[in-house]
Order: sequence, then structure tokens, then C-alpha cells
Amino acid sequence: MKYLVILGDGMADLPIESLGGKTPLEYAATPKMDELASKGEIGMVHTIPDGMKPGSDTANLSVLGYDPRKFYSGRSPLEALSIGVPMKDTDIALRCNIVTLSEEEDNYEDRTILDHSSGEISTEECAVLLEAVRKELETDVYHFYVGTSYRHCLIWENGEVLDLVQPHDVLGQKIGDKLPENEALRSMMKKSYDILVNHPINIERKKKGLNPANSCWFWGAGTKPALYPFTERTHKNGAMISAVDLLKGIAVGTSMKVINVEGANGGLDTNYEGKAKAAIDVLTKDGYDFVYVHLEGPDEMGHQGNVEKKIKAIENLDARIIRPIAEGLEAAGEEFRMVILPDHPTPICLRTHSADDVPYLLYDSRASRRETWHYNEREAKESGHFISEGYQMIDYLFEI
Repeated sequence: MKYLVILGDGMADLPIESLGGKTPLEYAATPKMDELASKGEIGMVHTIPDGMKPGSDTANLSVLGYDPRKFYSGRSPLEALSIGVPMKDTDIALRCNIVTLSEEEDNYEDRTILDHSSGEISTEECAVLLEAVRKELETDVYHFYVGTSYRHCLIWENGEVLDLVQPHDVLGQKIGDKLPENEALRSMMKKSYDILVNHPINIERKKKGLNPANSCWFWGAGTKPALYPFTERTHKNGAMISAVDLLKGIAVGTSMKVINVEGANGGLDTNYEGKAKAAIDVLTKDGYDFVYVHLEGPDEMGHQGNVEKKIKAIENLDARIIRPIAEGLEAAGEEFRMVILPDHPTPICLRTHSADDVPYLLYDSRASRRETWHYNEREAKESGHFISEGYQMIDYLFEI
């Protein structure tokens, strides 16, 4: 038996008037997910523990079977694992987004955050920008490390865990009262704007009508994580396929195999076919029991508030990842159990995460029953199936 989690990050949503009161998942053309739902089980699962902030960090730990209340030590430390940052027990890791701020105002505090991802800037461009920041701002206490796209890392030696604002939570808002109270962090963010605003890369981006990557934004502070190996409780050897450092970091921390797919970039134009092939190969050729396939696109489109592109990301997940994986495993003669779900909602109307329950779809290739369910939030609620602790989802998949 082979096992899979296929996770559409931020895929869940709220009903949207322009879609006739449907959610993007309900509106999207998803024939493969609907087919699997008719042969499987759908329901709702509570992935974010009560009282914890909704995010891909806590939610994906939960889906993988790690209770965030016990194992979560911050978002950025997980990403630091992915990019090989040598964290000490006394280090604090912070996410360093390179964001787009408005440029018309005289004072930094009066600027508005326009885009948390700087137009999904490429890693290659952003690495050059971060190097410019590093040359000016790095000290014996603060160290910058390149991640993926707009997502980078700051290590603060002998620092402290601070409650910092997530940039995607304040899109379209003035930043003055959202900045860190810590003077050193606040000062570095202000100085980073001065370094980046007229950088040649940003001048060229503006000429092309692209959002400039003109400021650092620190958030997601945490300490070095301590996670047990995935095989310890599940007795399954697992692999992770994702474009983002957070998921790769969780895999490193849990001793799972990290599969890097060329062209996988966390955006709408990611290498879907490469991810699907990698998933099939790791299960059928490399002898792994379990693979976790993560798609970032729906979440990014939710943050952008772009309903058409969120629908497209969901349809791509269905047609270009789920269908070829299911058909590939069937062609290889493999029996498999697969869970499809979001980690959390990223509603178009909010442009950030919420802690609401999310719909799951559990399919077993041995199943012969036929239902009338389609996979979406409304029907998943109507099914009456509910998993109150997200970290128990993995046991349900493995029939432990």
C-alpha cells in the first residue's frame, strides 16, 4: 500500500457573490477530485489548534501528524532548516520577506504595504537584492540567508522571540503601527528601503510594470525546532515535494526525503507535471511508502485577492497533479490511499489566512462504493464527517 497527502495550500475559501455564492473550490472544474470523492469519503478537519495563529507552519505540521501545541517553535526556524542555516539553541530565526511598499510618502512609517511577495519575484533577482542588504546591515549579531523567491531568513544571535506582524495580514494598510517595537529590527527595515528603492533591479522592474522589491519585513520569529523522525510513529518512510522552504524545512526536521523539482517555484506557473512525476517515481521506483505533495499556488492567489487565478490554481491541481498521480499509480498496479485537502483557508475577501475548518477527501484505490459527493466545502460539511484534531488525520490515512 502506498500513501499520499496532496495539499492545496490555502485552497479553502468562503462563498463569493460573483461566483453565484460558490467558493473557488466549488466553482472550479475539478472532475478528478469529484470522481475520487464519489468513490471515497469527504468531511471537515480542524487543522489549526484553538488559540494558535492560522498559518502554513502550524497547519502543515498538523497534517503531517505533529501536534503544533507540542512541536511548533516558530515559522522561520523551520525554513532555516531547509536552507541549511546552522542554528544554535540561543539563535532566533526570523522570516525576512522582501515586500513592496508604496513610494510616494516622505516617511517610512506612512508607507503602505502593497504586496507581500513583490510580484512573486524570482529567487535569482531577490538574491541580488538581499546581498545588497546584507552588505550594509549584516553584523556579528544579525545574519541574512537567501531562501526562495521573496522568502528569506534573518538569524538573530542571542535574540528573543517577538510577536511580529505578518505582512500578508496588513496588505493595503499603512505600516506605522505594524512595525516591530524592537528598535534594531525597525531600523534595519527602514534602512533596507533606502538600500533597495533605487536598486537597478527595482528600477527595471518598475519600467516593466512589475512591483519593486523595496523593503525587508521581519516576522515569524522562533527558536530551533525539535521534531522526531516521521518514521518513528508511522513506521513509514516519507518524501516531501514542495517549492517552498517551510515545507522542505519540516521535511528536514522530520528526517523525510526532500525532492527538489526543477521549475517548481511556488507560483501559478510551477512545474505541475514535474511534481506529479516525482511523486509517482518516489513511490514506484524508489520504494518509499508515503509522499506529501504541496502546491502553494492557491494560497498565493488568495493573498493576491485574485479569484480567477485561484480557480485556475485549483483546476491545475486537479488536472495536472492529482489526475496524473492517480492514473500513474493505477497503471503501475499500486494500491494506494490518498488524502486531498488544504492546510487552512485563504479567503479572497480577507487576503490572509483564517482558522476555519477545511474539507478533506480520503480515497482508497480498493474502494468500490459509489456516492454522489463532490469535493468542496459545502458538501464536506453536509457529509457529517469531522476530525477535530488535525494531527490525527495522518493516522486516519495510515489506518493506525
